[in-house]
Amino acid sequence: MTRMGRWGMTALGLTLMTAACGSSPTGPGEEATPIRRVPSPDNEFTPLELEALLDELVTALNDHPAQPMQLAIVLKDATSFWAPVVTAANRSMGDLGVTGTVIGPISQSAVSDEDGNPQNQQIAQAVADGAEGLGLAPLNDMQTEAVNEAVARGVHVVTLDTDVAFSSRALFVGTHDDAAGATAGNTLLAMLPPAPGTVIIHGNKYPIWSNGFARTQGARGVLEAAGYDVRVRQSIWDDGGEAADIDWMKTLIETADPPVVGMIGLFNISYRCAMAAEAAGKPELPIVAFDFDPKTVDYMRQGRIKATHVQRQYYQGYLVPYILYGIKTIGLDATRRVLAPHMVDDIRVNTGLDVVPADKIDDYNDFLDSISASQ
Repeated sequence: MTRMGRWGMTALGLTLMTAACGSSPTGPGEEATPIRRVPSPDNEFTPLELEALLDELVTALNDHPAQPMQLAIVLKDATSFWAPVVTAANRSMGDLGVTGTVIGPISQSAVSDEDGNPQNQQIAQAVADGAEGLGLAPLNDMQTEAVNEAVARGVHVVTLDTDVAFSSRALFVGTHDDAAGATAGNTLLAMLPPAPGTVIIHGNKYPIWSNGFARTQGARGVLEAAGYDVRVRQSIWDDGGEAADIDWMKTLIETADPPVVGMIGLFNISYRCAMAAEAAGKPELPIVAFDFDPKTVDYMRQGRIKATHVQRQYYQGYLVPYILYGIKTIGLDATRRVLAPHMVDDIRVNTGLDVVPADKIDDYNDFLDSISASQ
């Protein structure tokens, strides 16, 4: 997941009309064109388990008559972290031959005003425009009522990246944050000297953001179980957040007892850990990061960040239209049965995580280029 500081006010609508290459409605006596998808190129980073899952979904869907469907994919943004989601969602809707619109970005400056929340307005407008399925990357729990209203009007809703846990959405598609945090913790653990020592987590301290909190707790649990003192810095995306984050972590590096022996960043602004270590005169501290922000990649090339953990947001964007179409054509229970090997529970579909060492940056970039998922 990622949370951006400021977004522009302009809504971006990327509309994809019914595609000839997908399964399309047919007239009397005509045979439906089966869904055909082009697999991702084979690469050491290709998630073969997700490719196999998509093939199983295609097989299940092709056993049933093709149906027309109108989808809307409402995102937090359409650039940077989100650009691969836009690409993948449009590609997926083309496979299926459905009509769809990808909507974003929005202005975060309005998210504190629930009545004027722009994402809630986008959801309501998509439903009013005839969407039968809605893929949603929500900002937070302020989307609960809007999701419930959409479902009450017969719209299938699947969340991605961030969940609206107490809503009536059908499924969530994204990173299993507990496990992702633990994976990142173990990556750093292999680089640390024996305990005791202090480890800084640049993460999220508050349960109100459940995804970020779960990821932080996953990393914290691994490191505390190994005997380290863990200090969590609450990440700040607002104006001035970078300076505040760096100053807090720099001060702790200079004063902690036992000394700081490593750092871990859990969001797209992970590179701030390297900036803080540099400011404290400790550039040699082992640091691992999250996501593939260009600044993070720059610090990896310098050897300052040893590895990063990349969410598969392309596959989140690609899966959601297939799942929404599956719910309509074969039903939610049948769709769940296909997804079952990748489900954490009855609701959450785990798309996994790529662990990218610093010496694999170019290889990973080649993989992202091969699926048009560069950020």
